Amino acid sequence: MTLSIQNIQAPIAAEMNAFEQKFRQFMKSEVMLLDQIMNYIVRRKGKQLRPMFVFLTAGVCGGITESTHRGAALIELLHTATLVHDDVVDDSNYRRGFFSVNALWKNKIAVLVGDYLLSRGLLLSVDNSEFDLLRIVSTAVREISEGELLQIEKARRLDITEDVYYEIIRQKTASLISACCAVGARSTDAPKEVIENARQFGEKVGIAFQIKDDLFDYGEAEVGKPLGIDIKEKKMTLPLIYALNKSGYGEKRRIINLIKNESDNPKRVAEVIDYVKRSGGIQYATEVMSRYVKEALTLLYTFPQSEYRDSLEQLVQYTIERSK
Repeated sequence: MTLSIQNIQAPIAAEMNAFEQKFRQFMKSEVMLLDQIMNYIVRRKGKQLRPMFVFLTAGVCGGITESTHRGAALIELLHTATLVHDDVVDDSNYRRGFFSVNALWKNKIAVLVGDYLLSRGLLLSVDNSEFDLLRIVSTAVREISEGELLQIEKARRLDITEDVYYEIIRQKTASLISACCAVGARSTDAPKEVIENARQFGEKVGIAFQIKDDLFDYGEAEVGKPLGIDIKEKKMTLPLIYALNKSGYGEKRRIINLIKNESDNPKRVAEVIDYVKRSGGIQYATEVMSRYVKEALTLLYTFPQSEYRDSLEQLVQYTIERSK
């Protein structure tokens, strides 16, 4: 079977369609400017992988409920808020190929829009007494912030070890996918151990997802983010960390110096990319990614076989075989 979003979504197609309508309602505002921006954001939503993780995990754990819909909306509201704020922090004019909110409406409005989205998520939970879901998602947002700050702190010295790298991506990327799966399980009133299994499954998928993203930086896919963008931004990714750890002192200092001082020079960036490839960094990162996928699937197979579980398995494969 071809790994396409449409095929993966098949068991939850009706729920995803209903979710689209409900999510638009959750985003509504009586302030015309705010409503205009909300419509702009909704029309430019991506593949909706996170709501898919919520609904498919709920399906695996017992069945999709109204609580599942609210949990998926809560994830999207708080995640979208962090993205809007991220674009302000990064001074980014584009998001998924479209103008960012701050590019069209300036930073002040973008920050307020992010605050509005956060408040909508909080109220959606509180008004429906979904305090467990709110705790799961709020913890993820806290960890995303901590992960970003830890990465910024370490980027100044470029001294990230593998252990620190895993902690950063666990917080920055994996925490949200693990929250999706925990929210999906919790929305079905599953037992604590089942919710924890779902959370761990999501965390391992999220780590594999981020390593795949790292590999795009070295041209390991035909399509993806621009080549060398992580190096230009002085982000320490797994292939680079491995390569540096395999090097002698002199070579390690030379490469770090290139990243620190010449990352705006395309020739120097290409030199770093070539160095990482020659050092076996790509192969190593690919092997680590495969290990996390295997661990995620082992956890997934503890759930009863169903069309939801089949789709989750395909979704895991999709996240590591995607081309962007």
